[in-house]
Amino acid sequence: MREGRLLRAIAAPWARLTRAQSLLWARKWGTLVGFAALVIFFSLLRPSVFPTVQNWSNIIEQVATLAIVSVMVTAVMVTGDFDLSVGALASLAGVVAVDLMANHGVPVMLAILIALLVGVVGGAMNGLLVAYGGLSAFVATLATMTAYGGVALLYTDGATLFSGIPESFRWLGQGDVAGIPTPVIVMLVMVFLAWLLMEHTVFGRRLYAIGGNAEASYLVGIAVQRLRLAAFVLSGFGAALSGVILASRLFSAHPQAGNPFMLGAAAAVFLGATAFREGEPHVLGTVLGVLIMGVLGNGLNILGVNSYIQSILTGVIIVLAVLISSLSRRR
Repeated sequence: MREGRLLRAIAAPWARLTRAQSLLWARKWGTLVGFAALVIFFSLLRPSVFPTVQNWSNIIEQVATLAIVSVMVTAVMVTGDFDLSVGALASLAGVVAVDLMANHGVPVMLAILIALLVGVVGGAMNGLLVAYGGLSAFVATLATMTAYGGVALLYTDGATLFSGIPESFRWLGQGDVAGIPTPVIVMLVMVFLAWLLMEHTVFGRRLYAIGGNAEASYLVGIAVQRLRLAAFVLSGFGAALSGVILASRLFSAHPQAGNPFMLGAAAAVFLGATAFREGEPHVLGTVLGVLIMGVLGNGLNILGVNSYIQSILTGVIIVLAVLISSLSRRR
């Protein structure tokens, strides 16, 4: 009897919700609930493996590089543009860093800085084509994606670079500070900086204004072209940083190693756009999207699901996320 009264007391607030309020709640929190459902699902199927501290450490470490590039791509997508070149740019930056260290004797730190500069220049090229050249972001970054990928292949002659790399380079991708893996520390710093920049500065608010209405933003005096260029530079920097960390983790550089970042980052940003806010990309949502991708991949690996099926599921998730995001924007 007491249990019945308790259940009715818990259910009463939900029963009072109107249909519109329920839909609004579902749009705002549905992605987070979906993430929790995934965690519970895999935990129930593999209780001795999935919910362990070791496994969660692995998930966070594995998604660190994807999170870095994704939160930076968010800046571009906030303005209503898109960056298809991040995967190729990450590969190119990793190749440049490793080649400079292994084949030209360049000190580790200088090689990393040059690789990051490559990312910045690549991002700036995208921004110039889109913001000042008038090309659509899709066409421009599709073209540069092909070009950056070609440069990486030409630079390495299609081979993987793995010999002659200084041992100190390993620390960036495989080291730790007080037991916390270095990539995770870099990820936390980049997520915090991106969140601060996008949510608590004039720069971030203006990017959102451009995404809402670029023409109106221009008319009120916002430097639309310059800010769109800056967003692409941030995206290029994030891609290069992820590429260098990935090269350190693998302790080698392949001219196509970073290619999966492109689809992964898109999926994370679109998934994040369905969380907390209605159809609007934002940093915390992107982090949730990255975690969903990481949990899904880890859980399916633990269950022994074929990698081809994982790719199909990733594609389905992207389509659903874009669809939900698009419907939210219309409302």
